[in-house]
Amino acid sequence: MKYALIGCGRISTNHIKAAVANKLEIVAVCDVLPERMQEVLTKHGLENDTSIARYTDYKKMIAEHSEIQLISIATESGLHAEIALYCIDNGINVIIEKPMAMSLADADEIIKRSEEKHVKVSACHQNRFNIAVQQMRKALESGRFGKLSHGSIHVRWNRNKDYYDQAKWRGTWAQDGGALMNQCIHGIDLLRWMMGNDIDEVYGVTKQQFHKYLECEDIGMAVVRFKNGAVGTIEGTTNVYPKNLEETLYLFGENGTVKLGGKSTNAIDVWDFADESEKDSENKGLFEQTSNVYGNGHTSLFADVIDAIENDRAPYVDAHAGKNALELVLAVYKSSFSGNPVKLPMKDCACTDFTGGFDCE
Repeated sequence: MKYALIGCGRISTNHIKAAVANKLEIVAVCDVLPERMQEVLTKHGLENDTSIARYTDYKKMIAEHSEIQLISIATESGLHAEIALYCIDNGINVIIEKPMAMSLADADEIIKRSEEKHVKVSACHQNRFNIAVQQMRKALESGRFGKLSHGSIHVRWNRNKDYYDQAKWRGTWAQDGGALMNQCIHGIDLLRWMMGNDIDEVYGVTKQQFHKYLECEDIGMAVVRFKNGAVGTIEGTTNVYPKNLEETLYLFGENGTVKLGGKSTNAIDVWDFADESEKDSENKGLFEQTSNVYGNGHTSLFADVIDAIENDRAPYVDAHAGKNALELVLAVYKSSFSGNPVKLPMKDCACTDFTGGFDCE
């Protein structure tokens, strides 16, 4: 299957690694900065591969390579929807880095046009493929938790000024969002997915504590009321000193308790069920080694999307999943700036609606 990458920044190495592991034919890469293309290809020993074309204009790349079947989009967040819609209109299947879009209107348009064009769209929430996450999901789907009581996600990370200085778009409402939208959306996706997806109401608080040079929040907390009666809590921050501490996901049911830990929900810290079996001992203390905080899930996500294309089915993490995660983050923002709980589903809401929100602090 012929593949191309648009955007060769921080996360792009995981995309190239996944493409190589899945034996995709890399036709082209694209970035407005030519040196970034060279850097990511060099990381994977592909810098001298003349069969891989380089472009600074993704529209030109698509025009000159009609054979491309799959493109992954790893640019700044504010460009995700625009590029995805162009690819979809040209009949190309896409993997879109998180967040899938910056507004609900754009997310809805991606869903609508991909269905009209019969192309596959996957939101790149790769942590759903973590071994620990998959074990939790299997236990949930088999009913081992019983009735859910509550759950929580904690993303306690560090991002300093050096990180934000690497790219001007980081921490802006138009191109990125804050800690919840960028760093914490993977965990927020997992919480909503595990707890039934259907949300009644969200109450959130966001603050800009230490990163006054940004437009957006560096900490966000929320309480989420799910329609199944369960309650979820969210804590997401980039204020942890001096480095990333943890990303933990808890799920509490009448017959089971599980805590996923590690730096990116890549470990099982607690695994207790009323119907304990011998197989449960394999999960207790499980730890999946990862080379970076993004985990190993990109390779599995790519494999799933390839299979979805070949067998004409929906990807495991589809565009609706991407919209759900985006909607929950936007609901926290809206609640924080309005001071009121927010009912879901939301009508159109965009990250840029909150421009200037912290100017009075």
